[in-house]
Amino acid sequence: MKKIGFLSFGHWSDSPHSGARTASDTLLQSIDLAVAAEELGVDGAYFRVHHFARQLASPFPLLAAIGARTDRIEIGTGVIDMRYENPMYMAEDAGAADLISGGRLQLGVSRGSPEQVIDGWRYFGYRPDEGDTDADMARKHTEVLLTVLEGEGFAQPNPRPMFPNPPGLLRVEPHSPGLRDRIWWGAGSNATAVWAAEKGLHLMSSTLKNDEGGAPFHVQQAEQIRAYRKAWSEAGWRREPRVSVSRSIFALTTDLDRAYFGRDGDSTDKIGYIDADTKAIFGRSYAAEPDVLVEQLAGDEAIAEADTLLLTVPNQLGVDYNTHVLDSILTHVAPALGWR
Repeated sequence: MKKIGFLSFGHWSDSPHSGARTASDTLLQSIDLAVAAEELGVDGAYFRVHHFARQLASPFPLLAAIGARTDRIEIGTGVIDMRYENPMYMAEDAGAADLISGGRLQLGVSRGSPEQVIDGWRYFGYRPDEGDTDADMARKHTEVLLTVLEGEGFAQPNPRPMFPNPPGLLRVEPHSPGLRDRIWWGAGSNATAVWAAEKGLHLMSSTLKNDEGGAPFHVQQAEQIRAYRKAWSEAGWRREPRVSVSRSIFALTTDLDRAYFGRDGDSTDKIGYIDADTKAIFGRSYAAEPDVLVEQLAGDEAIAEADTLLLTVPNQLGVDYNTHVLDSILTHVAPALGWR
């Protein structure tokens, strides 16, 4: 059995060919897709976070809205760029969204990816400490968030407060018990996957990672997952770790599917650079008739290693079409692979 969710990048464009022409379209359609996905039996609704782009950015209003409209589906991010985040304020927002959803939040956080602007986090008021990199800053912000989410008091109370205080040091409110154990780290390398395990974070591995050895993408990703699980065991955590991988997968069951994605059947891994010094491998897409798709996916080592699969959806094609995409995977692919 495998949890199956969707991951939306939340694009919008004023192109006449886009089903999401404005930010409002994207936000409201994201809520509707999560509701439809829950009705299908999908396990998770996840959203990417990008700044300075015509894509979803501030996630917590959206997650809270989905939490209020749904009952069962996990809701989360994949991922929040921690270079931009005030961890105290984030803990408040996350706690509120988690309480609204009844404890269904699964927050993916990370150092983030190359951005639309140079050092965009500087415009948000952040800069690395002397001698640190922006990646160091992201990890430090994350460590503060994790500490705050533990729920222990740390702030000295005012002796003459506006309202009565409970005894002792005060914590950030609202506090949602258990949320600390539902934070995931989006790891781009084997080393950061190990770091995530040591910190007690679940692992998110996307459709790209640092090229570490030249093997096919799914093989490298499976090696990353195994390194993470080994580090988790060595760290002595008593709870079970979770691991998600993301994939673009389309079952071609209609003429419209073939028109949109029929040419993706020959997709292969690609090598590129995400910055001047980092060579990355980008995983292939899968698009084929269901029987062919089942055979292809059965050979994906990383999917086999993961407990959660996030299906990237083309959100600009609209709620109805993306509901069909998810339904096709649940109906024609998942049972044959033992995922359902």
